[in-house]
Amino acid sequence: MKMLTTGPNYIHEFPTVREFAEEFALGPDDLVVTIDFVKSKFLEPVLNGANVLTVDKYGSQEPTDEMIDAIIQDAGKFDYKRIIAIGGGAVMDMSKVVAVAGGDSIDDVIDNLPSYKRTVGLVLVPTTCGTGSEVTEIAAINRTRLGSKAGIASPEMFADDAVLIPELLYGLPDHVFATSSMDALVHSVESTLSPNATPYTKLFGYEAMKMIISGYKQIAEAGHAGSEERRAKRNELMSDFLIASDYAGLSFETGGCAAVHALSYQLGGKYHVPHGESNYAMFTGVLRNYMEIKSDGEIAKVNQFIADILGCDVSVVYDELEKLINQLLPKKALHEYGVTREDLPEFTERVMTTQHRLMKNNFVPLDYDRVLKIFTELY
Repeated sequence: MKMLTTGPNYIHEFPTVREFAEEFALGPDDLVVTIDFVKSKFLEPVLNGANVLTVDKYGSQEPTDEMIDAIIQDAGKFDYKRIIAIGGGAVMDMSKVVAVAGGDSIDDVIDNLPSYKRTVGLVLVPTTCGTGSEVTEIAAINRTRLGSKAGIASPEMFADDAVLIPELLYGLPDHVFATSSMDALVHSVESTLSPNATPYTKLFGYEAMKMIISGYKQIAEAGHAGSEERRAKRNELMSDFLIASDYAGLSFETGGCAAVHALSYQLGGKYHVPHGESNYAMFTGVLRNYMEIKSDGEIAKVNQFIADILGCDVSVVYDELEKLINQLLPKKALHEYGVTREDLPEFTERVMTTQHRLMKNNFVPLDYDRVLKIFTELY
C-alpha cells in the first residue's frame, strides 16, 4: 500500500524573524543562505556571527547547474555545521543540494544521489507561500549543460526543520503573492488527481485547496486591487497561506505534479513567465481536457469540492474559479506572452519527450494530439 512520504522532522511557526533567531540560536556555526533584501531588512540585527551567503550575484532565474556549482564552491569557504536557507523555492532548492553535496559538483550529486549522506544540519524558511519546498525532498534544477530541466529527490534533502514566519511575507508584491500561492493551488489539485495520491495525501491536498481559495475570496472581497484593505487582509491570512503551501507540498511530495506543470515549463522556459503565472495559464485548460476524457472519479470530487467553496453550480466551476483568481492574477492567452503558433508543436514535442516524469502523474493519459489541442485552445 502506498503511504505518505515522510517530511521534515519538525515544522515550526514564529511570528517574527527575531523570535526564530533566538529560538534557533543563530551563530558562528551556521551558514545562512538568503538574498540581499532579506539580509538587510530582517537578518542583520539577529545573525549573532552567523556566516551569510547571498545568492543574488549568481542569477535571479530558477536554479541552474552552473549557479549551484558556484554556490557549492563559495559555501566551501565557510566553516559551518548547519545551513539555514531563508528565501523562495530557488534559495531552498539550491541549499538542499549544497547541504548534500559536501563540496562535490551538481553533476556528481545527480549522477550518484543515492550514495550521498548529508553531514550538516538543514533548516528551510520560505519567503513565499507557493513552492512548499521546505517540506519536500525535491529540488528543481535547470541542467543547462544538458539542455533539460530535472527534478531530483532524496530523503537526505528533507529539512531537519521547516520554519514558517509570516513576517517575512508581509511586504510581498501583489504579483509575487498571487503567483506563488497559485503554484500551491496547482500543487494541491494536481497531486490530488494523481494516480499516486493516497487517502493521506488527499487530506492535505483538499485542505490546501480550501484554505487558498477561501483566502482568495476574502482578499478579493476586502477591497480593490492594490488597496490597503486588501493588503491588510492578505497579511492577516498569511499564516494560513504558508500552512496551505506546506499542505500542498506534503500532498505533491507523494502525488506529484502533472500536465499543468509539464506544459507550463515550456512557457516559462522560452518566455520567462513566472512559474505560478505560467501554471495558471495552463491550469483550467488542462482540467477541461481531463473532463472531456473522463468526467467521473476524483476529478468529479475535486470539482464539487471547489464549487462548494465558491458557492456555484459544479457545471460552471472552472469559469467561476477563473473569475475569482483573475481578481488577483489576470489570466492571459499564450499569444499575449509572445508565443507564436509555430511554438505550439515545438512545445508539444518537448512535453512528450522531456516531461515523462510529470506526465506519468496525469489524471488520465494525454497523447501528443491532446497536448497540442490544449496549447492551441489556450493560444
